[in-house]
Amino acid sequence: MAGADPLIIIPARMASTRLPGKPLADIAGKPMIAWMVEIAFAAGAGPVLVAAAEPEIAAAAEAAGARAVLTDPDLPSGTDRVFAAAQAADPDGAHDIIVNLQGDMPTMNPEDVARAVAVVRRGGDIATLVSPSNDPVDRGNPNVVKAILASDGRCLAFTRAPAPWGDGPVLRHVGIYAYRRDALARFVKAPPSPLELREKLEQLRALEMGMTINAETVEEFPKGVDSPADLEAARTVLAAPTGRA
Repeated sequence: MAGADPLIIIPARMASTRLPGKPLADIAGKPMIAWMVEIAFAAGAGPVLVAAAEPEIAAAAEAAGARAVLTDPDLPSGTDRVFAAAQAADPDGAHDIIVNLQGDMPTMNPEDVARAVAVVRRGGDIATLVSPSNDPVDRGNPNVVKAILASDGRCLAFTRAPAPWGDGPVLRHVGIYAYRRDALARFVKAPPSPLELREKLEQLRALEMGMTINAETVEEFPKGVDSPADLEAARTVLAAPTGRA
């Protein structure tokens, strides 16, 4: 797939239900959004843009060196925020791949951002990542989203249930997406699908629409920050000598 560099967009909003204000939460002396901006730049895949729901997030992103676009705080999802920012920053569609790098994964490996881009360049509508786990706690945890893959890496399903059945690891979904630009436009224009509403997983909308999602397996699983306990865990990791602080 030819074209300009991908555009990496980090959606962020202050109104998190379980951890309000988390884009500005301090981690080893920097706000979380600054960590995400550093990860995006370190990936070396393309320019970095923050889709900010509030001016204070935009200010912190710009202080970290990223361009920021203010988006409507009432948009229903991070994906809608990414699309709105892409349209505002690149109305002519020069960037043929849009990366949705979630704003709450400060332990993400930058190389894995580039991996997702490489997967979508090989084909398909959307690319993402998965990470294997043999931990029975992960298997039974509905907050750990499991991907079910064909042998060629095509995503057949996503679920919060313990799946697939039988011996072997579950594949934890890593919350990053690399979209072909036209696929992203089609996705956000479609209404939520029945399975999406039931599982509360928006990627099921794409599958129900007949889109192809391809995934690559990575060993490191970047735990998202969704609670005060997650935030403390990220602070511990990133303040350690082996962290990126």
